[in-house]
Amino acid sequence: MVASIDSDTLGTLGLRSTQDSQAKTKDANKLSADDFMGLLLAQIRNQDPMKPMDNTEFTSQLAAINQSSGIQELNSSFENLSKSLVSNQALQAASLVGRDVLAPTGLGVLATGQPIRGSVELPSASPHVTVNIYDSAGQMVRRLELGSQASGEAMYQWDGLRDDGTYAPSGNYLISAQAEYSGKDEAVEALVVNRVNGVTLGRTGGLLLDLAGVGPVDFEQVKQIL
Repeated sequence: MVASIDSDTLGTLGLRSTQDSQAKTKDANKLSADDFMGLLLAQIRNQDPMKPMDNTEFTSQLAAINQSSGIQELNSSFENLSKSLVSNQALQAASLVGRDVLAPTGLGVLATGQPIRGSVELPSASPHVTVNIYDSAGQMVRRLELGSQASGEAMYQWDGLRDDGTYAPSGNYLISAQAEYSGKDEAVEALVVNRVNGVTLGRTGGLLLDLAGVGPVDFEQVKQIL
């Protein structure tokens, strides 16, 4: 049985009481191995000679020290590993600058000699698939008929030619897609190819790709690197 130690006695030894230590752990959310050892030494020095510390209890407290220290070291290792992985990922993602990626942005950039292209994700085969192109005012400028398509990816490309036969000006255009199922048109996901202008690290540690004409997009949204 461990003799109790009052705060004054611990104070003369330059130590905090258990209550003080517990209060501090509320802020730090952990107790260091040095604090553990200091308390154990104080208990040993101030124990009742007629009732010395039980070996089993002493061993369990030492085990608590090792466990606490081990958890702290493990947490530190995981934190370092996480930072290392993010750094490596950032370096790898930096090589994407200047390349094209396929992502569900719903926004494409039409430029001279650079058509808007992408794919439509079909959960199952459809007898009639269409891709709709809208200008910044929300007006449909072209309807691409992809016809019957099997499940999976259905590729599309728009060269800028409007439905009326004239060419649309360069700029950003909205992309949507529909597929016929059981006689009704249903919206399906339209993926668009965009150019990567830069890579940044998000506040939560994830990577953000700065896509031309689109802006920041989470790297995890990218379906394919072209």
